[in-house]
Amino acid sequence: MVDKIETQEQFETLLEKEEKFLLLKHSLTCPVSQAAYQEYQKFADNENSIPAYFLAVQDSRPLSNDIAEKFNIKHESPQAILFTNGEPRWNASHWKITKRSLTDAVGENQ
Repeated sequence: MVDKIETQEQFETLLEKEEKFLLLKHSLTCPVSQAAYQEYQKFADNENSIPAYFLAVQDSRPLSNDIAEKFNIKHESPQAILFTNGEPRWNASHWKITKRSLTDAVGENQ
């Protein structure tokens, strides 16, 4: 299951409480982002060991920008980021977001 986050407070809570989680920056109007979201959803439906969250860039632009600035990760949409212990360990964008790439990223960053 994929849960939506919308606020800086929600994101900060995730950084504090989750040892490891995935976050997808998703554009509601982009076909590439829709394809990435479907891959992300497939991954989340089959992988219960890591929480999966997303933010809709159009709805949460300040949060999206804050994440890019705070972690020095150039904003892209779609963009998947794996966080471990409050720090980004892996990220991918556009067509590189696949069920396989997400599975590999989680496995490689144990």
